[in-house]
Amino acid sequence: MTVTGQDIADYVDRVRAALADLPPAVRDELTEDLPEHLTEVAAEADGTLVERLGEPEAYAAELRAAAGAGEPLGARGGLNRRIAAAAHRARARLSGLDTSLGPILGYASASEFLRLLRPAWWVLRGYLAAALLSAIFSGDLTLVPRPFLSEVTGLLVLVAAVLASIWLGRNSDRLRRWPRRLMHAGALVLVVFGLVLLVNLDERSQWDDFGYQGVSVGDRYDSVQDVFVYDSEGRLVENARLFDQNGVPIRLGYPSCVDPAQPDAALRTGYPYCPEMAPFRPRPPATAPVPPGANGGGATPAPSGSSLPTAAATPTAVPSATVTPAPTGTVPEPSPTR
Repeated sequence: MTVTGQDIADYVDRVRAALADLPPAVRDELTEDLPEHLTEVAAEADGTLVERLGEPEAYAAELRAAAGAGEPLGARGGLNRRIAAAAHRARARLSGLDTSLGPILGYASASEFLRLLRPAWWVLRGYLAAALLSAIFSGDLTLVPRPFLSEVTGLLVLVAAVLASIWLGRNSDRLRRWPRRLMHAGALVLVVFGLVLLVNLDERSQWDDFGYQGVSVGDRYDSVQDVFVYDSEGRLVENARLFDQNGVPIRLGYPSCVDPAQPDAALRTGYPYCPEMAPFRPRPPATAPVPPGANGGGATPAPSGSSLPTAAATPTAVPSATVTPAPTGTVPEPSPTR
């Protein structure tokens, strides 16, 4: 922002008004070279006189203290004036540092070089604002803003935040004191958040397994050598395969019955690796089938709870015996052969 002659005249008038309690000769002596000094300050770099030198009242207090003129009449306290004077001295030192660092960067002042980077800061400020909103609504720090865990929403918020930051940067000279201070406070918050985000992303980059930190499943699984799967009937299931919710095979342990010639043969099959080492024996069938006639021709008793009728409930037809009449006469028995 270019400082005009009217701005310099207004600044001088406010300084003289703050020194109105002094004798006119003293006031004129203190402000004699003030317009020329303000012109030199305005020519050094952009920015208003208030930004460079502070409020005119604070500048007047500095002049009063340097001349040893004492406190102005009707002042509310010397403490406030001393604080204003200290702030003015700090600004003056910063202004000198700004001028001394400029040649190192190839410019008249460091602030002149930094003003060239303002468009980049506007874009970065919009990105940090979108990332902060994403962290608030999603609860996680991510490189790409994802508020509400949506990439589309994150992209829209990012574009809107960058455009709003650019508009604010181009119109920041029109802001008054308190809006300007709020803008600076927000920028400070975003810078601190940016440092936290940078540290978090650096820690994640040092994790293994493509950004996922390894989680131990506990000591109870460290000693697992084999897995045995049983069905609801207590029967051992062989060649069983286990998968997680993503379809990734689950492998626990290492078989103890490995053939030294084929150490990977058991790993290519399912569980269990060693069926002969099952901790539980297979459960025998509930009822063994009995073949017909095994009980002397009697009916086979049905298992308890079966819907089949029992032998006692089902009558069995017995065929009647057929009587064959014996032939008349006697048949001589053969005499034994000697």
